[in-house]
Amino acid sequence: MHFSDERPAVDLTYSDVFLVPRRSGITSRLDVDLSPQDGTSATVPLVASNMNSVTGPRLAAALARRGGLAVLPQDMPLQDVDEAIRWVKAQPVVWDTPIVLPPDALVSDAAALLPPAPGHGIVVADGGAHIDADDIVGVIPAERLGTALPDARLGDLVRGRAVSLDADDVDSPRTAFDVLTAAEAEIATVLHHGHLVGTLSPRTALRGSLYRPALDADGRLIVAAAVGINGDVAAKARALAAAGVDVLVVDTAHGHQESMIAALRTVSALGLGLPVVAGNVVTAEGVADLVEAGATILKVGVGPGAMCTTRMMTAVGRPQFSAVLETAEAARAVGAHVWADGGVRYPRDVALALAAGAASVMIGSWFAGTIEAPGELRTDADGRIYKESWGMASTKAVQGRFGRLDAYERARKELFAEGISSSRIYLDPLRPSVEDLLDMITSGVRSSFTYAGAASVPEFHERATVGLQSAAGYEEGKALPVSW
Repeated sequence: MHFSDERPAVDLTYSDVFLVPRRSGITSRLDVDLSPQDGTSATVPLVASNMNSVTGPRLAAALARRGGLAVLPQDMPLQDVDEAIRWVKAQPVVWDTPIVLPPDALVSDAAALLPPAPGHGIVVADGGAHIDADDIVGVIPAERLGTALPDARLGDLVRGRAVSLDADDVDSPRTAFDVLTAAEAEIATVLHHGHLVGTLSPRTALRGSLYRPALDADGRLIVAAAVGINGDVAAKARALAAAGVDVLVVDTAHGHQESMIAALRTVSALGLGLPVVAGNVVTAEGVADLVEAGATILKVGVGPGAMCTTRMMTAVGRPQFSAVLETAEAARAVGAHVWADGGVRYPRDVALALAAGAASVMIGSWFAGTIEAPGELRTDADGRIYKESWGMASTKAVQGRFGRLDAYERARKELFAEGISSSRIYLDPLRPSVEDLLDMITSGVRSSFTYAGAASVPEFHERATVGLQSAAGYEEGKALPVSW
């Protein structure tokens, strides 16, 4: 990356900078390869952060299906993490994971899982874990849920037989799209040897032609998981590896400390053969020490997250663009990579993080307000749909993390909690799914690459040119919701 003028002496955040267009030979956004090339098998440079309100198995599978990577939080009990990893590995790669409810379930049960958004639906079926074609009562488009009474039975809402596809007959995304369009089907079931294996919508078929899934050596979806730096780190790391995790994240708020270095050396000595991510850091010195201890990827960012109060509480942190720029340069010198963690609000911020040298960009609250994020959908007094989000150092997170302590010790820890404990993250009516957000983000980033004349992430690191702007310059770039 280059500055259009002299490198500034002050630290910068994403709003302070912009990308300068350069002569480009990239003729199409589809010619751009977004693979982070950081030792993972991800094919888009987006990572869902290890926050309890952001990443669960449902979001992890959806993100990996489109090439991204999600990190299961370290606060999850080991048995739950093991189950989540194995669940992700069992999900379909080409089809969407079906949401199945029995005929006697109510509309209110379905509404807790899906908003009335096009392209989604509930498979109404009898049976247990393995559903045959004869068990399927029908499919209810999600939009139908928005017009039904909350206490209506799903079985009573089914109209006709579901449109079904045989997995062996769908040889390309175009074939699937044409079949669904001809049948005028919003969503169809996909069967293999008479068993339900997934669902498919026209948009899912289109995405199949635009994204490459992130897969392990056995052709299954990838998933990462985090461990803290306390307790038996070696035992948990071994258990995660045995469950099939693809990337191990050793995580704490202040990554440049002795306990992190010790934990990294412990994990490195296990020889698990996995990429090891560690953080968070914001300096070249932090990168050097953690790479020497065994990290191959560094998480970068202290205080930029929407749920984080660290900078206001402690004055500790660093403007994120400069933090990524310095740490990426240091990591590149020793053969490591960085993930920019936090502070992104728009696709432009993702592009700027990559321009500064990040291999991937971690996203938290932005993904918390999606269908696939953990937790039930809720509706406020105005009828707007939201999910709850909270910081990982907040009182709510501390209560979950130390719930087994006695009341006195737990209360002592809560005195030092930081971060927002409860925040409503409203679903974007136009982009309620994490896949919808991926479409928007990757579209913007691909365009950024074409403006820079870069066909890959490493080329973007080299060719990106960045300028400084005033607050007025930043405001000038925003679209106006109404005419002036």
